[in-house]
Amino acid sequence: MSALEGSDMIVPRRPVVGIKMPALAVRGVAAMSLAIVTAATAPAQTPGAAQTPAAAQAPSGAPAPSGTDTAIAPFSAHYLADWKNINVGTSDLELKPDTEPGHYLYTWTITARGIFRLYRSEVTQKSWLSVDAGHIRPNRYRGEDGSSSVNLDFDWDARRASGTSEGKAVDLKLEEGTQDLMSIQVEVMRDLRKGDLPKTFQIIDKDRLKEFIYAEEGNARIRTGLGELDTVIVSSRQAGNNRILRMWFAPSLGFVPVQAERTRDGKLEFAMRIKSLDR
Repeated sequence: MSALEGSDMIVPRRPVVGIKMPALAVRGVAAMSLAIVTAATAPAQTPGAAQTPAAAQAPSGAPAPSGTDTAIAPFSAHYLADWKNINVGTSDLELKPDTEPGHYLYTWTITARGIFRLYRSEVTQKSWLSVDAGHIRPNRYRGEDGSSSVNLDFDWDARRASGTSEGKAVDLKLEEGTQDLMSIQVEVMRDLRKGDLPKTFQIIDKDRLKEFIYAEEGNARIRTGLGELDTVIVSSRQAGNNRILRMWFAPSLGFVPVQAERTRDGKLEFAMRIKSLDR
């Protein structure tokens, strides 16, 4: 869902009668990429969700014991997607092993439903990634939204990311720890499990390298399609940007994201809430 970061997803290009809608633009969507508020900001109350103050909860986001395997187990999760409290479709996240040991394919698909299919039927983002020195390294990224596409290849030996973004050539220098809009979410899941979430990440969004600020905002117990779950809330934002992405990760599920909300100026724009999970 960091695929929501810096992105306008599932919003029709043309207005639905009686509903004012902004233009849809494919922008890499990666960690739900939720633009974030600072750690001092209180977590937003989720409609219909029961939240318990962090101080009253067990430290569900505590670091994994020394020697604990911090690998992320493959999973497939299904979500409902809402835009400004209107259900516009479904969203699916899948992390699965790739053909080479230690390599994975992470896919995010948003499928419009009902009248929204007239404007956009499906948006897909994929990241081919691997684990290097305990951290996630993206190797390839592909994003498709109708006729728009982003294709990036990561050459870590040469420290360059190259490809195309909406028909324009891309050639960027890679800094250590750079992520794409999808791989960032897997890195955050691993960091949360280790109890060591960095405050900033360098993320490639289309044809630019951007710095995003990340923060743990505490713990909350929320109602989900899987029942009540203890979660760790992580927010992300780009400096100077009023768009904030929050994600709720469930430690009991291996820190799989169970909810994501993106807001602008404090108003909810886009949300995803889990309905089912397969491990």
